[in-house]
Amino acid sequence: MKRILIIEDNETNRDMLSRRLTRRGFETLVAADGAEGIATAAARRPDLILMDLSLPVLDGWAAARQLKRAPDTAAIPIIALTAHAMTGDRERAIEAGCDDYDTKPIDIERLTGKIQALLSRGPSGAAG
Repeated sequence: MKRILIIEDNETNRDMLSRRLTRRGFETLVAADGAEGIATAAARRPDLILMDLSLPVLDGWAAARQLKRAPDTAAIPIIALTAHAMTGDRERAIEAGCDDYDTKPIDIERLTGKIQALLSRGPSGAAG
């Protein structure tokens, strides 16, 4: 079972996403801010991270940069999630190290497709 870490400060969004992904056969982990997300990723090694960009303590852009710089978490794919679909946000998220980008409100079918695409390619340097 693939493990997905959801880094989201909004409890309602976090719970909804966790329930929907669990119903689709994923194990989910949750974190409420960027710093907690980095610690959880390092300790639990999820297969993929869904990260809100507007997070307390450490925002999603900074958290993505730290995760991609750390050898233990660099290969974990990250999908940025944001309600602020401003011009340049996608590019900014990719530059920060995110592998894909999706907007809120979440379209679970579209998001699941992105998750499956990233998981099917496997982590860098490892068999998928």
